Amino acid sequence: MQSKPTTIKEIAKILNISPSSVSRGLHDHPSIGAVTREKIKQLAKSLNYEPNNTAILFQKGKTYTIGVILPELSEHFFSTAISAIEDELLKKNYTVIFAQSHDSYEQEVRLVEKMKNQRVDGLLVSISKDTSKFDHFEKLSSFNIPVVFFDRIPPFKNVHYVACSIENATIKAVNFLLKKGHRTIAMINGPTTLFASNERKDGYMQAITFNRLKYDPSLIINCDLTEQGTIDAANQFINHKRKPTAIVAFNDYVALFLIKYLKKLNVIQDFDLVSYANLPIISYIDNSPIASVEQYPYLQGQKAANILLDLINAPKAENQAYYNTIVESDLVINEEK
Repeated sequence: MQSKPTTIKEIAKILNISPSSVSRGLHDHPSIGAVTREKIKQLAKSLNYEPNNTAILFQKGKTYTIGVILPELSEHFFSTAISAIEDELLKKNYTVIFAQSHDSYEQEVRLVEKMKNQRVDGLLVSISKDTSKFDHFEKLSSFNIPVVFFDRIPPFKNVHYVACSIENATIKAVNFLLKKGHRTIAMINGPTTLFASNERKDGYMQAITFNRLKYDPSLIINCDLTEQGTIDAANQFINHKRKPTAIVAFNDYVALFLIKYLKKLNVIQDFDLVSYANLPIISYIDNSPIASVEQYPYLQGQKAANILLDLINAPKAENQAYYNTIVESDLVINEEK
């Protein structure tokens, strides 16, 4: 049994021709006669020769591999986005490598380094909730590795990104609650490091002030998106001098933590909830949010993947303009509430 794969050099030695002639013959180059081409192919087949794809890709300057770094694969939003990314990239014969930061900045930095060492052709990233420095991404430009951010994006324009219109979504959510008669509306927001947290706050403030209500900053609490962080925020609202009658939760997971805790205290009936992401499970639970913002994760993943392919295949001089793509959101009303 042959222990090592057959090489072009071995085929060339047997046929007493040059390795370059073997290579050209295997690729039907017209400079190699038909009889010689057939001999080369027959011998290669009998020796179970297979091309060295790594060497071929190295010569082309590509690995046809894309890296994806996201906070949690278990979250429905990100698993849906990944389905879109795979669907788009597999059409172009790219292999996709997924990694989870688990919302850790340090882990994210390590993963970026590993992706670089894997010689990925490009990177798709949704940043961790702790990420406030971005030099680990900036370093990739010197290796000609483009990066496209999606959903959770850095707080500046000179990057390529796809994101949902969170500010507009928040305006819709708060206006919806105001139309239902609520006048004291609270928000459990995310960490201040997340650009989306600032967008939620801006949208909340715009809706409140546009409707000529007084903005009360104490009705917005930033939390770390954990269950305990949600409980701490809930307790502040329950004991607030202006106890709210409605709460906007950072996402459906925070809303689920909140529902669980408010039901435990038997005060769930005192609040109307609105959240973000529109997870399918939301419509099946008791006391679910009365509305949730649809952020279209599949569309975000699809657009991000196609932008990255454009960046990989475009001449370097054309990569100076930044793709800043916004996906419009929709407020989905839970009619069964």
